[in-house]
Formats: sequence, structure tokens, C-alpha cells
Amino acid sequence: MKLIKSVKGKTPQISNDCYIAENATIVGDVKIGEECSVWFNAVIRGDVHYIHIGNKVNVQDGAVIHATYQKSPTNIGNNVSIGHNAIVHGCTIHDNVLIGMGSIIMDDCIIESNSIIAAGAVVTQNTHVASGTIYAGVPA
Repeated sequence: MKLIKSVKGKTPQISNDCYIAENATIVGDVKIGEECSVWFNAVIRGDVHYIHIGNKVNVQDGAVIHATYQKSPTNIGNNVSIGHNAIVHGCTIHDNVLIGMGSIIMDDCIIESNSIIAAGAVVTQNTHVASGTIYAGVPA
């Protein structure tokens, strides 16, 4: 059973046309736009700061989206795909971005539009990924 829960008086706001898998978890100050999907075992946790997700965003199985306590919210644009088991934490992801499976995006990163973060990549804190680029490696 999916868990959609209020935290500290903040309740997730999810567009009616989104698909939320039966065991996904969405808590707190979270806004999810139109035509999104959140797949099995994914966690979107807006308990310590807000998380805003645009339209046509795909959060695949096991992905975790979180923010940084009183510091860094998470903002995700439109037409973004977040791969299986990726971790997105306290950062900004612009439109038309692919976050590869198992990659990690750390606090205060900015991923510009039309970029790709390769599977397994680690994008370290405060990294700015320019538009139209591919980042890979540990660290990327």
C-alpha cells in the first residue's frame, strides 16, 4: 500500500493524473506535477525541506529524493527521468534531464537542461553541470 503522509502539517500535493506505485512513499512538503510516475519502492521525503517536481517526471524503482535540513530544497523540472536506485539530495535539476540508474546527486548541485548523469555517477556537492553535457564517473 502506498504511503502518502503529512509531516509537520505539510501534506504532499500530487496531480490526479500521476501514477503512484502501491509501495511508493511520499511524505511532507512535496508537490508533484502532471503526468508523473513514481514507481515501486521509490521514496520522496519532504520532511526537512520542500521538494517540487515538475510535469512528466519519471521516478523509477528504488529512487530516493530528499532535501537538506533548513538549507537545500530539491527542485526538479519537467521531462526528467530519475533512474532506478538513484539518490537525489538537496539539488536543482532543470528540464529534459536523465539521471542514470544508481547515480548520486549531492547537495546544492545544479543540473542544467538537456544533460545526462551516467549510471553510477557521483555528482559531488556544489557541482554545476552545464546544459547539454554528460557527466560520468566517481566523482563525475
